[in-house]
Amino acid sequence: MNLVWLQSGGCGGCSMSLLCAESPDLPTTLAGGGIELLWHPSLSEASGAEALALLERAADGGLALDLFCVEGALLRGPNGSGRFHLLAGTDTPLTHWVQRLATKARYCIAVGTCAAFGGITAGGPNPTEACGLQFDGAHPGGLLGGDYRSAAGLPVINVAGCPTHPNWVTETLLALALGDLGQAELDELGRPRMFADQLVHHGCPRNEYYEYKASAEHASELGCLMEHLGCLGTQAHGDCNTRLWNGEGSCTRGGYACINCTAPEFEEPGHGFQQTPKIAGIPVGLPTDMPRAWFVALASLSKAATPQRLRRNAVADHVAVPPTVNRPKPR
Repeated sequence: MNLVWLQSGGCGGCSMSLLCAESPDLPTTLAGGGIELLWHPSLSEASGAEALALLERAADGGLALDLFCVEGALLRGPNGSGRFHLLAGTDTPLTHWVQRLATKARYCIAVGTCAAFGGITAGGPNPTEACGLQFDGAHPGGLLGGDYRSAAGLPVINVAGCPTHPNWVTETLLALALGDLGQAELDELGRPRMFADQLVHHGCPRNEYYEYKASAEHASELGCLMEHLGCLGTQAHGDCNTRLWNGEGSCTRGGYACINCTAPEFEEPGHGFQQTPKIAGIPVGLPTDMPRAWFVALASLSKAATPQRLRRNAVADHVAVPPTVNRPKPR
C-alpha cells in the first residue's frame, strides 16, 4: 500500500513521536505491513520538483494513494482562502492539495489532535482559521466536511493525541493494510477504538491514592492529581498508562496531570491545565460515566477510610511511610 504524508499547521511533534516507534522501528514496521512510504516532508529524500510531481500524480489518480496521512491543523485563512499556508514550490494553498488528495485516497488519516480537531493551533482567537480534517473542534465539518468519505467508504480516521503515541499510528496503518479497521472499529469522534475505548486512568500508578481520595497538593507529590492539580485521566480516552511511552513513561507517571489531549477542544479548558475548577469544594471534572451524587458520597467515605500511609505519602515527594510488612503467623 502506498502512503503519502503531509504536514500542515503544527509543531511536527507527531512525526517526532513516530520516530520513537520501537520493537520494531518505523521502517521495519511499514515494510512488514507491505506499506511503502512514498513521501514525508521530513523523512523523504525527494524534494522540489520531484516531490511535487509525485503529489500531482497522486492527486490526478495516476498513482494509487492507499493511505493519506495529514499532520497538523488545516489553515483556512485568511477569509477562507487558505493562503496563510502555501505548499512550498507552488502558489497553491496546502488546503487545496489536501482536498484533492483526499478525494483519491483509499483511507484518510488525521495524525494528531491538530489534524483531527484543530488542537493547539486552533486555540484562542484562531486568526489562521485552523480546523481539523473533518471536525472543527467538537463539531463535524472541518476542511473536508462532515459528509466526507474516503474511497473505502470511511470517514477521516482520527488518531488523536498531542502528540500521538507512535504505536497508535503504526497499528492503525497496519490494521488498514490488513483490512481490519472499519466503521465499527471507530468511536463517535472517528478515533480507533483500540486505544480510544480505554481511559488514561486505567493502569495509572496513582490509582491507590485516587481510590482513597488521597490527593497531592503541589507538583512532585505522590498523591492523586485529580482533586487539586487538574488531572483529567478519569475522562481522557487513551491507553497511555497501559501502553507506555518509550516502554516506561506516561504523563501521570512523570508527575504531570493528564490534560485530555486526545479530545477536541482540550486546548481551551477555561482554566490552567494544572488547576482543578470546583463548585462548593467539589471538582467539576468528575468521571463522565458516574453520577455526581454517587461520586461525592463515595469520596467522603473513602477519605474517612484513608490509611495513614497514603495520607502522608500523598503530600510527600517520596515514600515517607512504606507498606506494612505482612508477617506470617508464628509456628
